[in-house]
Amino acid sequence: MSGVVDALVSLPPWVVLLLVFALPAVEASAFVGLVVPGEIAIIVGGVVAHGGSIPLWSVLVVGTLGAALGDQVGYLVGRRWGPSLVERVPERVRAGGGLDRALDLVRRRGGLAVVVGRWAAALRALVPGVAGMAGMHRTTFTVSNVVGGALWVGVVGVAGYLAGASYRRLETGLGRGGEVVAAVVVVAIVLAVLWRRHRAGGRAAPRSRS
Repeated sequence: MSGVVDALVSLPPWVVLLLVFALPAVEASAFVGLVVPGEIAIIVGGVVAHGGSIPLWSVLVVGTLGAALGDQVGYLVGRRWGPSLVERVPERVRAGGGLDRALDLVRRRGGLAVVVGRWAAALRALVPGVAGMAGMHRTTFTVSNVVGGALWVGVVGVAGYLAGASYRRLETGLGRGGEVVAAVVVVAIVLAVLWRRHRAGGRAAPRSRS
C-alpha cells in the first residue's frame, strides 16, 4: 500500500491501539469529544487493521474498553460534581443547545439515552456526566454504557476496516492513482464525521432559542 493509508499502517501497532483506547476514553471524562471525536481514532484503527498490522478484534476490544471506562468516569464526575460539570462545558455548546439536548434525552430515555447518545459526538461527551447529575442508577448506567460502547465501536471499527478494503480494491484498479484514492477515502471519512457533528449542532440551535 502507499500514500495516506500506507502512513497509517506503518504506525507502530501500540501507538494505534493507544489512540484507539485514549480518545474514546477522554471524550466524556474530559470533554475532548467536543473538539476531537473519538470515532476518528476507531476509524483509523479499522483502516490499520485491514492493512494487517493489528487484528480487528484488538481494535474493537481496546476501543470498547476505552469508551466504557471514559464514560464511567464522566458519570462519576457528574454524580459528584454536577454544577462544576456544567461550568466546564464550553459556552458554544451551551449556547448551541448541546447541553439541553443531553438533559432532555436522559430525562426522557433513561438508560436508552446512554446507548443512543453514542451516535452524536456532542451527546457522547455530555450524556454520561448528565446521567450522573440526574441520579441515574449506577447499574443501569453501567450496563447501558457497555452495551452502547460495544455497538458503537463495532460499527465504526468495521466501517474503518471496510474503508481499507475499498482502498485496496480501488488501488489495484487504478495503479499509481491509488495514492489519490487513499487520500480521498480517508479524508471523506473524516469529513463525514465532522459534517455530521456540524449538522447536529445546527439542528440544536433553533430548538434552544424556542
